[in-house]
Amino acid sequence: MRGGPDGWGFETRSIHVGQEPDEATGALTVPIHLATTFVQPAPGEHRGFEYSRSGNPTRAALESCVAGLEGAAHGFAFASGMAAEDAVLRLLRPGDHVVLGADGYGGTYRLIAAVYGERGIDWTAVDMTDERALAAAVGPETRQVWLETPTNPLLTVVDIAAVAGVAHASGAVVVADNTFATPYLQNPLALGADVVLHSATKYLGGHSDVVGGFVAVNDDDLAERLAFVQNAAGAVPAPFDCYMLLRGVKTLGVRMDRHCDNAEAVATFLEGHPAVAQVLYPGLASHRGHDVSVRQMRRGGGMVSAVVAGGEAAAVAAVRATRVFRLAESLGAVESLIEQPATMTHLSVADSPLAVDPGLLRLSVGIETVDDLLADLDRALG
Repeated sequence: MRGGPDGWGFETRSIHVGQEPDEATGALTVPIHLATTFVQPAPGEHRGFEYSRSGNPTRAALESCVAGLEGAAHGFAFASGMAAEDAVLRLLRPGDHVVLGADGYGGTYRLIAAVYGERGIDWTAVDMTDERALAAAVGPETRQVWLETPTNPLLTVVDIAAVAGVAHASGAVVVADNTFATPYLQNPLALGADVVLHSATKYLGGHSDVVGGFVAVNDDDLAERLAFVQNAAGAVPAPFDCYMLLRGVKTLGVRMDRHCDNAEAVATFLEGHPAVAQVLYPGLASHRGHDVSVRQMRRGGGMVSAVVAGGEAAAVAAVRATRVFRLAESLGAVESLIEQPATMTHLSVADSPLAVDPGLLRLSVGIETVDDLLADLDRALG
């Protein structure tokens, strides 16, 4: 994984890009610049910063670093993943059409359908792995095609290049949510996407202690429009949050290696467990998107989903019985989490095309000792 300044590898970029020692003091770590305003030498002149909503040195370091990891020319940090999504959707006008995946995060569906749908934005949910269905859904008014890969929570792998081919043929912009894969495992811009999104709360932060979002693009016009929205709407992260995210990003590569190691072991274990009817993990040869994942991902990631044989009752019993896996929403941090999406993260889409099986479990596999994780699941599943 080469790239960045002087051909730097991923881990080197994550530690050094945008993070030069402070010129005034030599401080090795990027300072937390709490100033809300910056002195100007003359009216209309400034040293790169004038007001902290418009730009902040700590935030600039984060934006430069994560953009570099995504191979992007421009990066924009936001106060949450949903704020990042909202900024991209603000580029639309009434009458515009959005195509989104029929298997994806409930919060994205809610934002597009319930918030922007009331503001004149049309939308269609479609299986992103069905190229014909996607082509039929994309029309002359389609401005954005939204995909996740792997998806939340079914871990469907979407062929980014194939989606981009269909979308670009109609002049639509491809928006790719890269939260699950992270830039360590997948780079959607290099595969044809136009916009990359992250809930930085998850793997980028990695420690369940900071909320944030991120958008990365290469196109200068898109970047100019996003910069305007970022400043005008003001949903930006605080300097301390940016510092926390930068600290998390420094160890992203190391953590993702362990997440993947543990997730592969968990998926293999669950696939052979009599209480489990189906395991969904891109790294398994049995996964229907495995071939695509091998082409566009470096490894299978840290998320595993499974359908338990006993249905909803068995799923509820399992998530209440784990001790190492904590029953909680969110994902992508050092500790392992388990949830039942139908009644938790995806409750808002219960009566929609994105509804999920109540017997489904979603596991965010952390970096604990793998034998403890396997023993915990074995005991909880009975």
